[in-house]
Amino acid sequence: MSRQLCQWLALICCAIALAGCETNAAEPDPTQVKLNDMDQRLGRVERVVSNQSLLTLSQRIDVLEAQVRELRGTVEELQNNNEALRKQQRDLYADLDRRLKAAAAPGGGTAPAGLAPAAGPGAPVAAGSGADDQAAYNRAFDALKASDYAGAITQFRDFLRLYPHSTLADNAQYWLGEGFYVTRDYDSAIAAFRTLGEQYPQSRKTPDALLKIGYAQYELKHMADARATLSQVVQRYPGTDAAKLAADRLTKIPPDAP
Repeated sequence: MSRQLCQWLALICCAIALAGCETNAAEPDPTQVKLNDMDQRLGRVERVVSNQSLLTLSQRIDVLEAQVRELRGTVEELQNNNEALRKQQRDLYADLDRRLKAAAAPGGGTAPAGLAPAAGPGAPVAAGSGADDQAAYNRAFDALKASDYAGAITQFRDFLRLYPHSTLADNAQYWLGEGFYVTRDYDSAIAAFRTLGEQYPQSRKTPDALLKIGYAQYELKHMADARATLSQVVQRYPGTDAAKLAADRLTKIPPDAP
C-alpha cells in the first residue's frame, strides 16, 4: 500500500505541475504585447505617411504636366512666329531682288520709276550724272544686288554726302531706304524714305517711297499710321502700281486697329 500510495502521489504532482505550465503558457507576455502594439501603430503611421507622400507626388506631377503643356504651347507659338518671320524675310528679299533686276534690265521698259536704263553691268545710268558720282553709285548699287546690305547702306550714305546735287541722288536716297527696309531697320527706312519725299518731291520714286513708309509702319504695328500713309498713296497716286499695292495692304489692316 505504501508503494502504491507513493505512485499516486507522484502522478498527482506531475499533473499539477503540467497544469501550472499550461496556465503560465496561456498568459500573454506583457512585453511582447507592447511590442506588438507598437508594431501595429508604426504600421499605421507608415501607411498614413505613404499615402500623404503619394498625394503630394501626384500633385507635383499634375503641376509639372501643366507646365509642360504650357511650354509646348509656347514652343509651338514661337515656331509659328519664326516661320512667319522667315516667310516675311523671303518675301522681302524676293521683292528687293525683283526691283533690282528690273532696275538693271536693259531697255528700261520694266525699270522702277525714277531709274534710267542700265548701260552695261552695274546700276542704271542717269542723264547728266558725272563720271565720279556714277561710279560711286554703281558700286553702291552692285553691293545692294549682291545682298551686301550693310556695305550698300554705307556706300549710298557716302554717295549722298559727296554728291548731294547729283541727278542720281533721289535714286540713291530711295535705295538707301530699301537697304534699311530689307534688313528690318524700319525706323531708319522710314526716315530715309521721308527724306526722299522732302528733298526730292518731284522724283518719280516718291510714290514708292511713301508706300514703303506705310509698309514699315505696318511692320512696326503702328496700324493707325500705316492706314493713314497707305490711304495717302491711294489718293495721291491713283492708278499707279504703288496705289494698287497700298490698297492691297490696307485690306490687311483691321478697321479698328489702333
